[in-house]
Amino acid sequence: MRPLVAGNWKMNGLASSLKELEAVTAKLAADPAGCEALVCPPFTLLAQAAGIAKGVLALGGQNCHPAPSGPHTGDIAAEMLKDAGASYVILGHSERRQNHGERDGDVALKVQAAWRAGLTAIVCIGETEIERFSGDAHDICATQIDGSVPLQATAANTVIAYEPVWAIGTGRTPTSAEITQMHAHIRGNLVRRLGAGAAEMRILYGGSVKPDNAAEILNLAEVNGALVGGASIKSDDFLRIIRAI
Repeated sequence: MRPLVAGNWKMNGLASSLKELEAVTAKLAADPAGCEALVCPPFTLLAQAAGIAKGVLALGGQNCHPAPSGPHTGDIAAEMLKDAGASYVILGHSERRQNHGERDGDVALKVQAAWRAGLTAIVCIGETEIERFSGDAHDICATQIDGSVPLQATAANTVIAYEPVWAIGTGRTPTSAEITQMHAHIRGNLVRRLGAGAAEMRILYGGSVKPDNAAEILNLAEVNGALVGGASIKSDDFLRIIRAI
């Protein structure tokens, strides 16, 4: 499988920020990466980003509504993301689960909406600090897989991103052994739920991935790429992570 390094800009970026995307695109056009590279900017920049990244970087949205259209002020449909140039969408991110009360069932509906629009869904799962240190991390991730990943998921239409919530934006990361163990656990649960084809589904690690720890993390067993937060907004940092594969 081809690794995937996905940059999530979150609620960051103005039109001037596109110069960072231009820099990444130019470098990858001249020297292609050994992985698939993806950037998920805010919705306001997606169409402009498509004009810059076409053919070199993949683009994605950071969320979508389950419905294709309707009276949903402030929401965005998967079809709108596709129309603006996206090929991926991040769903079930811990910040959506925590700040907006999204449940596993809500995420599953959005995954199906992504597929309906022809997008690949990046489904986020992961435990909080309390869940990790109470010994419940594996059970939490297994439950989220069962509730958030529809049975129709395949390696072609779905990517899983494991994000230990307690590591996001904190500079803290699990040990290499802990990451390897969790990714193996996730793989086993995907195969249990979806069948042998899930052995080819990409599992990304997300949780304070930075240029100085990327090589160690990205070369661990069952780590098929990364979901990168703050470091993806700076072209030099994002390129160093991409090159770490």
